[in-house]
Amino acid sequence: MSDANSFPAQHEHIFLGSAHDRHERRTWLVVGLTAVMMVAEIVAGTVFGSMALVADGWHMSTHAAALGIAAFAYRFARQHAHDRRFSFGTGKLGDLAAFASALLLMFIALAVAWESALRLYTPIAIDFTQATAVAVLGLLVNLVSAWLLSDGHDHHHGHNDGGSGHHGRGHDDHQHGHHHAHGGHGGDTNLRAAYMHVLADAFTSILAITALLGGRFYGWVWLDPVMGIVGACVIAHWSIGLLRSSGGVLLDTVPDEELAKRIGERIAAEGAEVADLHLWQVGPGHRSAIVSVVTGQPKPPAAYKALLADLPTLSHVTVEVNTRSAA
Repeated sequence: MSDANSFPAQHEHIFLGSAHDRHERRTWLVVGLTAVMMVAEIVAGTVFGSMALVADGWHMSTHAAALGIAAFAYRFARQHAHDRRFSFGTGKLGDLAAFASALLLMFIALAVAWESALRLYTPIAIDFTQATAVAVLGLLVNLVSAWLLSDGHDHHHGHNDGGSGHHGRGHDDHQHGHHHAHGGHGGDTNLRAAYMHVLADAFTSILAITALLGGRFYGWVWLDPVMGIVGACVIAHWSIGLLRSSGGVLLDTVPDEELAKRIGERIAAEGAEVADLHLWQVGPGHRSAIVSVVTGQPKPPAAYKALLADLPTLSHVTVEVNTRSAA
């Protein structure tokens, strides 16, 4: 239930990125720019007969949809950040959006490759001058969009995370407890997906311009569909990388082996050992851990949580203490 009064002692789990609101605003702005340029390229490519330009336009259409998904994910995550139906908050919604964006990238890469291959066998006349002008304009829009989204790769300490206000709330009589700390460094996969879509647009625009110039000055009409195929292969490669990174978060794979090692080392320094450790990402720059400790001289959970309090990105910790049986 999402009733805040159901569990008065329960704390919130808000694991949004440190620049969530700024990323949301900029993503919506890029959605608008992309949609306008998408229409211009599809119309111009059709009128002037450039497959590379049409491919870039349709490719941009899927990017507009993917960017819209990213923007919606930001808004939904923000609006439902306090909804306790989400056990670990809405921080991973961006990874779900990124996974959907990666699938769209792969789909359009296959479509562009197929259409370009057909054009190799059935070339059409191209108005190189007009098509080149539109492609250059598209590239400029892509570069502006990339600049708007580029700060997603910066590193800020989280001041927008709800986990920063809870320290050492334990339930000692049950021998386990929770810990919240400041979110540290971490990438925003949702913004990375949006950024990758814009980069893919810029890349295909460059290929389109190259093909159009080659056709205009050297008569290489075949270069236009060839560049479409090259662009499709590169975009498919980017899509696979994004599927792996976002899918790993959705499947709760261990996000940082070094962090897991440091947790074990700090527990071992207290004469205990980690019997079970679950470490996963719950949002941009936020990791959660469940640590099961076994020791012959048990201490309160708060003592073990204090050992981990300064580890970067570790925002939510649950510790379970088990007493080792005497030999």
